[in-house]
Amino acid sequence: MMNTTRRSFIKTSAAASLAFGATPLLAAKGKKFRTALIGSGWWGMNILREAIAAGRCQVVGLCDVYQRPLVASQDDVAGLTGDEARIYTDYEEMLRKERPEIVIVATPDHWHSLPTIAALKAGAHVFLEKPTAHTIEESRAIVNAAEAGDRVVQVGLHRRIGPHHVSGMDFLRSGKVGKIGMVRMFVTSGRGGIEKPEANSDVPKGMDWNRWCGPAPSRPFNSKIAPGRWRNFLDYANGTLGDWGVHWLDQVLWWTDEKYPKAVYSTGGRPISGPVVNDGKQQTTDAPDTQVATYEFESFTAVWEHRRYAGTGSEQHPFGAYFYGTEGVFHMGWRDGWTFYPSNKKATPVHEDPRFDNVKDGHNIPPLWLDFLDAIDRKRKPVAEIEASHRSSVLPMLGMMSYKLGRSIRWDGKLEKVLGDDEANGLLRREFRAPWVYPSA
Repeated sequence: MMNTTRRSFIKTSAAASLAFGATPLLAAKGKKFRTALIGSGWWGMNILREAIAAGRCQVVGLCDVYQRPLVASQDDVAGLTGDEARIYTDYEEMLRKERPEIVIVATPDHWHSLPTIAALKAGAHVFLEKPTAHTIEESRAIVNAAEAGDRVVQVGLHRRIGPHHVSGMDFLRSGKVGKIGMVRMFVTSGRGGIEKPEANSDVPKGMDWNRWCGPAPSRPFNSKIAPGRWRNFLDYANGTLGDWGVHWLDQVLWWTDEKYPKAVYSTGGRPISGPVVNDGKQQTTDAPDTQVATYEFESFTAVWEHRRYAGTGSEQHPFGAYFYGTEGVFHMGWRDGWTFYPSNKKATPVHEDPRFDNVKDGHNIPPLWLDFLDAIDRKRKPVAEIEASHRSSVLPMLGMMSYKLGRSIRWDGKLEKVLGDDEANGLLRREFRAPWVYPSA
């Protein structure tokens, strides 16, 4: 049974969303959905706990390739709900036996497309962690499967519903910033230093490492990769640009009427982390510690930059996006809210403090989940619906394509093709490792 604190929390979340212009979140009451989780690690369970708190899910299945978090998640679910969720290492078996109505997919990026599409084809609605996929054609295949099955897909781009992000977007659209010609997005973190290789080791007991690698290239097991540091291995994710960048690039596409850029150029490297090591005995990460990606739109330019060092707090804002307009500069932040700095020095800056439904994590999963349920109930698109989330997820993928190629690419967003560059178009997808088959778009 949901405790009083949780009931109050859900009511407060819904009220806050109403106050800041989000879709009414009236989904706290209604039928319970048979719910399953694929990827039962820390973040997957974080999402599932919020789903449980909303009071409308019966947890019927949990799936992971690693027994330790899988059994722990089963115990957590039993303690929170009393549900006897069965555990699986094969999501297809779980979908077939449990017939869930909602599936949460919280796997590493390289495992997003296949279980999501399988769940959609099985008739389930899906809450998919961001970014949508690892390659552009995988992401498009998810969009097509959702449309073909007439299913709701909510993507974990929770800034779309965060109160200060909603009010900040309203301010941006009010015209008070003037005509915006440039957006600069950025993340700085860590102290940096040469990255020391870590020795490969035996696969932990209870982990199916072959299945963890799945359709991606197989590497020797290394604790740098799993369970939690895979985001900086380009076989399995798209580095900081794919992880952090997708949130801020999504803010840009949320603000603009333009749906995609016409050209992308990215450069960077590992000047601080040092050379990539993968010699069969030891490994380092291989994602860039320094990267700049420029997105040329018709009416403005957007620039992403990150560094995984020099995060000393010397800059006023360590994260966020600056929107540069003729009337001033608007900063959309994360834990620092938003601020408008007027060009008129006599004018007072405008600021709004950050607001989260989960202050500890700095995320807004509770209202995003309620919006997901309401979208299912009302047969409407959720705030982070799959087509818009696909377009936002494509942007970091394009940046990584340019980075790997070492040159700019001209993008036809309608056709989702690179103009006049067969080599670049070859990176829109990749061969899957047998026996897994790449999803058709």
